[in-house]
Amino acid sequence: MDRVAKLASQKAVVIFSKSSCGMCHAIKRLFYELGVAPAIYEVDEVSRGKEIEWCLMKLGCNPSVPAVFIGGNFVGAANTVMTLHLNGSLKKMLRDAGALWL
Repeated sequence: MDRVAKLASQKAVVIFSKSSCGMCHAIKRLFYELGVAPAIYEVDEVSRGKEIEWCLMKLGCNPSVPAVFIGGNFVGAANTVMTLHLNGSLKKMLRDAGALWL
């Protein structure tokens, strides 16, 4: 759990993903299109990726990816991120975390 917290706090936006996951690709694309350059950890390509997945599931992310952290705080999975984007809250969160300037 400490490793996930440490990784999640290293940048304003952190996404835990899998390289073969279509929903992960969509969430990464959303952030890129918003002008955000997130740190991305592909759990299927990093050492101890299964351990990271287990920690993400303990946080309530099921399936384990994509898991999005903004400002070091766990935001949620794809459904939560898309809901925040559609209701306009995501941009404010990104501004508050220093990931967006405008």
